[in-house]
Amino acid sequence: MEAVLVSRQIPVWQDRRAIALLMAASLTTMANATIAPALPGLERLFANDPNAALLTRLLVPAPSLSVAVLAPLAGLAADRFGRRRLLLVGVILFVLSGCAGLVLPDLPAIFASRLVLGVAVALIMTAQTALIGDYFTGDDRNALTGLQISARNLGGLVFILTAGWAATLSPRLPFAIYGLAAAFLPLMWLVITDPPRPSSAGGAQPAGDRGDDSPWRLSLALLVLLQGTTNMIFFIMPTQLSFFLDARGHDSAIMTGAALGVLMLSGGGFALLYSRIQRAVGYAGIFALGYGAMALGFLLLLIAATTPAIFAAVAAIGAGYALVSPSFVALALTLAPTRKRGLAGGILTASIFIGQFCSPLLSTPVIAGFGYANLFGITSALLTIMTVTAALTGAADRLRRR
Repeated sequence: MEAVLVSRQIPVWQDRRAIALLMAASLTTMANATIAPALPGLERLFANDPNAALLTRLLVPAPSLSVAVLAPLAGLAADRFGRRRLLLVGVILFVLSGCAGLVLPDLPAIFASRLVLGVAVALIMTAQTALIGDYFTGDDRNALTGLQISARNLGGLVFILTAGWAATLSPRLPFAIYGLAAAFLPLMWLVITDPPRPSSAGGAQPAGDRGDDSPWRLSLALLVLLQGTTNMIFFIMPTQLSFFLDARGHDSAIMTGAALGVLMLSGGGFALLYSRIQRAVGYAGIFALGYGAMALGFLLLLIAATTPAIFAAVAAIGAGYALVSPSFVALALTLAPTRKRGLAGGILTASIFIGQFCSPLLSTPVIAGFGYANLFGITSALLTIMTVTAALTGAADRLRRR
């Protein structure tokens, strides 16, 4: 069987497999946020439902709950049954469950469809992460993990803007945007193949693959914990920013949309630079730069008195998050043995959504008890500690190599 890993003759972004995987990455942001502009209209549409206010607010985070629970199981399935099958099934399920809101008769049914959408996202993200590790190595893998964050940010921006326009016509119309994923299926079908399964005969294993005796599980667990914490911090932006701006006297709807647009554009732009920066400063350096930028952003939010200052703050947070996020995938794929990449991808995926789910649960009581200033101050201090830790780790590593 022909090896999947091949010598690079073209830039990674011109590889058709990479394009297909970036298409898959763009769907993950679409899953949660696309219907956000339609929520007030949906609440009015189903005003006869006594639970309309609660159910409409649960429609956005509902997929995250399914992903957090099922992603590790999806990872096991990817290792057992193959990545290609999971990816294709996930995209088909994504289209069907995402578009279901166009025709479902009531909010409980739409909420159930959103839980199914989370199952689809778990399959897509897990298979996509494992396939990046299967197809690409070294600088190509680092470049693609950076492009993946750009695809999520820029794709999310396009989908949310389109949904905002669609919601002005009908609160159900944004559900149709999920059907765009069907256009990705032909390319995925043609170019995505499963890698050769590692043979267990004679104890053979792929080059560079470590056996289960290596301490990769502990290292992966620490990486997953750090990624969950990072996403919990970052998700303060979409969950609390509108309330913060409203408390400051801004038109929260207009300012929140503009600020989140700046957040996504900054993140998408800096993610494109990830591979170059990582080669220059290493993983410890990229974590120090990323967490430092996020710490600066939250500090600026604490003291911001003007609109440009607020935009500068969210741009710094978006840039910092875009710099650290690709490293989690790249390091996890390096740590995990080939036959465990699906599981590693599933656990990484779960940690993202667990962090997102926990973010408002932890930040809201802090705001209620101490206010936004203390929330941003505490967050900036924590990120500063993480910055210093990463910088010291990098310095210690350089000293060991001398």
